[in-house]
Amino acid sequence: MTGALRLPDGLAWLRDVPGGPEWLAELPGRLATCARRWSLRLGPPFGYACASLALPAELPDGTRAVLKLQFPDAESEHEATALRRWEGDGAVRLLGHDPDLRALLVERCNPGTPLHALPLDAALDAVVALLPRLWVPAGQPFTSLAEAAAGWVSRLPVKWERAGRPFERRLVDAALDLLGGLTGSQGVQVLVNQDLHAANVLRAEREPWLVIDPKPLVGEREFSVVPMVRGTELGHSRAAVRHRLDRLSAELGLDRDRVLGWTIGQTTAWSIDGDRVFPDHVEVVRWLLD
Repeated sequence: MTGALRLPDGLAWLRDVPGGPEWLAELPGRLATCARRWSLRLGPPFGYACASLALPAELPDGTRAVLKLQFPDAESEHEATALRRWEGDGAVRLLGHDPDLRALLVERCNPGTPLHALPLDAALDAVVALLPRLWVPAGQPFTSLAEAAAGWVSRLPVKWERAGRPFERRLVDAALDLLGGLTGSQGVQVLVNQDLHAANVLRAEREPWLVIDPKPLVGEREFSVVPMVRGTELGHSRAAVRHRLDRLSAELGLDRDRVLGWTIGQTTAWSIDGDRVFPDHVEVVRWLLD
């Protein structure tokens, strides 16, 4: 990579959060350190970015990879550990990791076409085939779904008030009730990915589809399809959301009511981030409640 580093627009929000400006300012130095450590040739950053900077990389032996520098948040803290646990079975392989820099070197998917390029039912076929392979036993150091849900319950009413009560209170109350009932009655605990939406599953050569960018938790299987049910990538409508809920629950042998409850609970909790409110999340919750 030559010339000045041009950051994707999706990272601009970090300029306004604690630690964000410092992390952005340190990126060129961190990239240089990673390039030296792994002897990488780096290309310009990928355009899509939210909480990390990702660049195409090539190792000295010609292996094509992706270098990913994460903004340090709790949700992505154990991404490298999750990739190690999966060992490339349904997910990209971890090629290198520097925990101090929050840097990951991972297998590059080629051609890298996202799952949402497929028609809805073909995409769901791929999810049904892929997801059970990721349900591996797990414990420490991953955060438990129960602990994460307790945090959502404690923060949601406060965030809702601070954001100016941006939607009806009944949505908050429903989420709190559902999360409270689901947390203590879970089934077998496995590794689940709370960011498994259709833009984080890519077409690859080694396997037809591989998962990238996991945000791992340990919890019951029903929770693992929540991002696919609510995600806009496979269609944002009442019918599309309910179709995904019904198909994934039935074909993966999941308890539909629990999938429904987790979707309402987490989607409501994630509908507010500081002063930002995500209308698509709110719409999903309304459709599922009504």
